[in-house]
Amino acid sequence: MLNLQRQPLASWHRARLREELRERRLAETSWQKLSETSDVLFSITRAHYDGFLIQNPSCLAGLNSSPIYMYMLAKYTSRWSFFKAAALFCNAQHWKLVHEVVNPDKDHKLTEVASRHGINEKDFRQMFAPQIMRHPWML
Repeated sequence: MLNLQRQPLASWHRARLREELRERRLAETSWQKLSETSDVLFSITRAHYDGFLIQNPSCLAGLNSSPIYMYMLAKYTSRWSFFKAAALFCNAQHWKLVHEVVNPDKDHKLTEVASRHGINEKDFRQMFAPQIMRHPWML
C-alpha cells in the first residue's frame, strides 16, 4: 500500500527495531508508548514484508495489538499522504515517487527526504515550518 523501497539487509531491519525498542523504553506518557509500540510493530511488519522473519520482542507479549495496528495504519498513511502532498506543492518533478513515512518532527529527516527526492530543501522545510503542521503527522 505504501510502496516503500525494500531494504535488502536483515541488519538494516534489526537496527531499525533496536532503535524503535529504545525509543519505546524512553517513552513516558501512554500516548508516547502507544506511538512507539506502533513503530516497533511497523518495523517488524516491514521486515516480514521484505522477507525477514523477526520475532515479536517479549515486551509485546500479551498486548492486544488490534488498537496498536489501527493507530499504526492511521499514523503511517497520514505521514505518507502528507509527504506526497508536500512534494507536489513544492513542485517536485517526481512527486508521485515520494513514498516516505519518517517522522517529520525530526529536522534531519526532512533534509534526508528532500535530498532523496531532489526537492528544494528550503521550500520543503517551509511546508513543515508551522509546528501545527507537524504534530498531526508525527505521532
